Amino acid sequence: MKPRFVLGSASPRRLDLLARLGLTPDAVDPAEIDETPEKDELPAAYAARMAAEKARTVAARHPDAVVLAADTVVAVGRRILPKAEDPVTARACLKLLSGRRHRVFGGVMIIRPVGAMGAMGTGEPAEHDRLVQTTVSFKRLEAQEVDSYIESDEWRGKAGGYAIQGRAEGLVRFVSGSYSNIVGLPLFEVRQILRPLGLIE
Repeated sequence: MKPRFVLGSASPRRLDLLARLGLTPDAVDPAEIDETPEKDELPAAYAARMAAEKARTVAARHPDAVVLAADTVVAVGRRILPKAEDPVTARACLKLLSGRRHRVFGGVMIIRPVGAMGAMGTGEPAEHDRLVQTTVSFKRLEAQEVDSYIESDEWRGKAGGYAIQGRAEGLVRFVSGSYSNIVGLPLFEVRQILRPLGLIE
């Protein structure tokens, strides 16, 4: 019997990505925690911490379920770029990303509850975490390209002010690493954890 599976995220992109693995959550329950970076916190550490805190928060509400939570962080050097909620922020992000490489960190935490058996073994509660890094390079953006992308509104609510699965894909000249990680969930790593639990064929 498969354990209940809960996605600790409100992101429709993560739902779509899980569907590519043939997986539909039994429930979607966003953690809704404080996502403020700590002072001098590095992007990789921030992504890992956010994923863990989200998963633990949601797992406390669903002690009988396998819980997956994730966080996607766009970084230029040590700088964590914000989720763009207004055109000014989106433009600032695109200006910073224009003509240079940046990194996308995907933090994932999956919590297996007591009693979830399978190839993982004993039925003891366990946390499985992954941190995935993808390198992305944008072309040098022309003013008209930035204006057009801002008008598309695809940037709204997106880390770093862009969604690679939309128009921004035509502005990306180079990707090294997991593409699905940029969209919002590194599918290879997620599958490696969930398959032994019997959630994925």
